[in-house]
Amino acid sequence: MEKKPASIEKIIDRNMKSVRHAQLIATYLGVYDVIAVTVAYFVALWLRFDLQFSAIQGAYFKVWLIGAPIYAVICLLVFRYFKMYRSMWRFASYTELQRAIYANAVTIVVQVVLMAAIFYFVFPDLALKRMPLSYYFMGAVFQFILTAGIRFSYRFLLLIRNKKSKEDPINALVIGAGAAATIVIRELKQKSFINEKIVGIIDDNPNKWHRDIDGIPIIGGRKMIPEAVKNLDVTKIYMAIPSVSATERKAIIDICKETGCELMTLPGMYQLMLGNVTVNSLRKVEVEDLLGRDPVKMNSRETRSFLSGKTVLVTGGGGSIGSELCRQLASFKELKKLIIFDIYENNAHAIKLELNDKYPELDLEVLIGSVRNSRRLKQVFSEYRPDIVFHAAAHKHVPLMEDSPCEAIKNNSIGTYYTAYAAMLFGCERFVLISTDKAVNPVNVMGASKRICEMVVQAFARKIAAGKAHDLPNLQGHVSYGKSAFDEMALPYKPKTEFVAVRFGNVLGSNGSVIPRFREQIAAGGPVTVTHPDIIRYFMTIPEAASLVLQAATIGGAGNIFVLDMGTPVKIDDLARNMIKLSGLKPDVDIMVEYTGLRPGEKLYEERLMDEEGMRKTENELINIGSPIEFDDDKFLRQLEDLMIAAYQERADIRDLIEEVVPTYHPAGRHGTEEKGEAYQEQIEAMEAKAEEKSEPKEE
Repeated sequence: MEKKPASIEKIIDRNMKSVRHAQLIATYLGVYDVIAVTVAYFVALWLRFDLQFSAIQGAYFKVWLIGAPIYAVICLLVFRYFKMYRSMWRFASYTELQRAIYANAVTIVVQVVLMAAIFYFVFPDLALKRMPLSYYFMGAVFQFILTAGIRFSYRFLLLIRNKKSKEDPINALVIGAGAAATIVIRELKQKSFINEKIVGIIDDNPNKWHRDIDGIPIIGGRKMIPEAVKNLDVTKIYMAIPSVSATERKAIIDICKETGCELMTLPGMYQLMLGNVTVNSLRKVEVEDLLGRDPVKMNSRETRSFLSGKTVLVTGGGGSIGSELCRQLASFKELKKLIIFDIYENNAHAIKLELNDKYPELDLEVLIGSVRNSRRLKQVFSEYRPDIVFHAAAHKHVPLMEDSPCEAIKNNSIGTYYTAYAAMLFGCERFVLISTDKAVNPVNVMGASKRICEMVVQAFARKIAAGKAHDLPNLQGHVSYGKSAFDEMALPYKPKTEFVAVRFGNVLGSNGSVIPRFREQIAAGGPVTVTHPDIIRYFMTIPEAASLVLQAATIGGAGNIFVLDMGTPVKIDDLARNMIKLSGLKPDVDIMVEYTGLRPGEKLYEERLMDEEGMRKTENELINIGSPIEFDDDKFLRQLEDLMIAAYQERADIRDLIEEVVPTYHPAGRHGTEEKGEAYQEQIEAMEAKAEEKSEPKEE
């Protein structure tokens, strides 16, 4: 027989020890219960006769003596049925109390029936026909006290011990007086290693004010938080309100962060629904909680139907957005095949391992390649024939692309054209471009290159709709080392690919985003560097971004540019200061904030739509469609080919050529974009005022 690894043997040994320990505890409790139920009814009989054993009539004692062992065995069976030997009594709660009451109620009935049976069948000639009524009453009371008391006393002793062990605890405040808060409060009390004392509870419901939960007073509503922190010397705040809306959560956090306390929160309502509300599920309040927007709701039924039986290709599948997109796609069992295409093998390998572990049944293919290689793309499309393409591959770092503008054009603009052409060539059903709000009135090369990507999508959509797909050139920007079978492939007679784009703002936590940088700077003791005190950005979470992309793919519509209603834009300066406050520190006191000046290609504000674009609603109120901007497709395609050649020639005047292709591109510093920012700032302030108005608590 093959020997098991030592580590496996240790695990098995630990598991066996745990089982043996549980069995031992159950045995001890069983022995105790036998003694307890026997003693309970004997003491009841003894008390009935004024604590004088000699006064007990012989018949009563004989009946008790015969019934006691039978009753003890029946009690063991009943208690086992009600799982009184399986509970962990250090965590005993209402459920365990319920079981104890039911078990004892059943055994009381058994006691009455058993005693009556003994009188009737064993001693039918006795003048006495039943035990005294006080015997049954007092016996039941003593039995419940002895059997339930020993179990709950263990938890009580642990609470006393934990209370004594918490020397000089820090004072904490809990926000919320609902079910989740109750669970968190009780568990915090039980944990001996948590040296904290809950001194007050905050809840906006006035009906709960001046009442207690586990002896802790409910002080008042959210407006009382600063006063409570000051008067009760609070240094930590727990937010136990998983069901509250994102807007309400942000409003409460805005109050809490001014107190300088450390903030902890429960992730969401699903924790409560799944019964996962524990101290372990609490986490530090993150900057995502400050967005004040409920996440995008995806129609899973429609998306599941759309993806059913499809082969899906994700370019840039190892990146921040691409990898999250792959995670969400992998969760749909109806998917036929998922293909990850990325140039960076480390990221691609990491997401492959993650998905293989989580979704072992998923048909997953991970391929290495660049979207700048049209032949490689055509080879992949020819072999796997994807039905849907999510094009996430792109250079996204603004200052770096300012230094390397030709690379932005080659990778972003021309790479998108190559991918779109391959999708059309091999009969892909839908092509979804992931764009950015920086494509709107761009002032940097990265934004302009992404605007060209959107124009590519619109040009393909219009050419296919007009039956002129054959006018789309088969661009070849690479250096040729001989002809390839893919170079001269002819388009199908009537291409059917539907092209759409999705536009959203900055993504929290993505590679190169400002949030991880701020975290590092705060951890290092500062300073935190902000480019400009008035710089403004839209933000969304990575899962939101991926959900929006899936929603756009489901809705479709040739040439559509989907735009998410991303709520109120955020000042980067406020973001930095809030992150410092959430760390329990004071901006410009504990951590300095320094302004470094706008970086190359950076503008103060971002827009979601250009002036020329209109806005149409979809069934999802958070997703809108920007009406396509008209431009001359043939002229654009000629200019794009010239731009491709110029990029591969590394021409120094590439920005001038980009301006010719993208009329809305105005390089920073040339056309005074700051003036427009002032008007935009007024819109921001109006939106913020409206958001604050919404977040005010309603009086009941």
